[in-house]
Amino acid sequence: MKTAMPLFSYIEEFLLYLSAVRGLSENSVAAYKNDLTQFAHFIGGETDIASVSAEDIRMCIGNLSKEKKASASINRFIAAVRTFFAYCRKFQYIDNNPALEIKTVKQPKLLPKFLTGAEVDELCMAAKEKPLLWASRDAAIFEMLYSSGCRVSELASLALADMSDDCSSAVVMGKGKKARRVYFEKDAQKAFALYMQERKVLFARKKLRDDVPEIFVNQQGGKLTAHGIRWIVARYSGVEGTNHHISPHALRHTFATALVSNGADVRVVQELLGHASISTTQRYTHVTTQRLIDTYNRAHPHGGKNNG
Repeated sequence: MKTAMPLFSYIEEFLLYLSAVRGLSENSVAAYKNDLTQFAHFIGGETDIASVSAEDIRMCIGNLSKEKKASASINRFIAAVRTFFAYCRKFQYIDNNPALEIKTVKQPKLLPKFLTGAEVDELCMAAKEKPLLWASRDAAIFEMLYSSGCRVSELASLALADMSDDCSSAVVMGKGKKARRVYFEKDAQKAFALYMQERKVLFARKKLRDDVPEIFVNQQGGKLTAHGIRWIVARYSGVEGTNHHISPHALRHTFATALVSNGADVRVVQELLGHASISTTQRYTHVTTQRLIDTYNRAHPHGGKNNG
């Protein structure tokens, strides 16, 4: 075993490894940092890592349960701790991995939340009909999220150079810095073209250099962040807009559900979403199955009745 350092030093090194070597996104690294910081605070950041036991980890998990953390959050914490100790064992910072004994907690299988076609149309029309922010930009955001299934971080970082010549597709950089091509249907292309016209007018009116590589900008001409897009979606889906609050990720779920519902091969949907594992994509087959059951129960003469 190598010379021991305090726990927090190993955590800092591990986070750097995730970013520089593994190529994880800022959001993913931030999630690891949050969970491991909680762990270090509970165990003690100056603790010798070799002295950390499985019982210490279990006590930390128990503390999260007492704080009434959601089972999904606890399992994410366990996954972060497991990955961290696997890293430490790989590089021989510890002789034994205490996290190997730790099991995840049971959690209910929640189906992804998605919108109906009418709800998507309502959201897109809200951007055009209600002067909340920047109508053409916001409509383009909604249409392009729904049309492509992009993650919000992927859309925020999308640059003009990434677009195809006819603006019908683009190459986005997904998790793990894996590139994939996504597609935009006619409504998204029209919304994009209108926004780009107004984008040029904005830079000309404010006498700014149009050297921002990213497509989506704020009303001051600066890059629009993923957080900014989330805020825009929240604003339009809040009480001032549709009053049906959603997150940008709901549009990604809606995109996937629509494809699977209309017969798209799950492997194709996996590629379009940029999922590393087919099991992640298969959640959407469960969604469509549940919709089928719900429709049957509503439509069948004996649907929902106890015929036992």
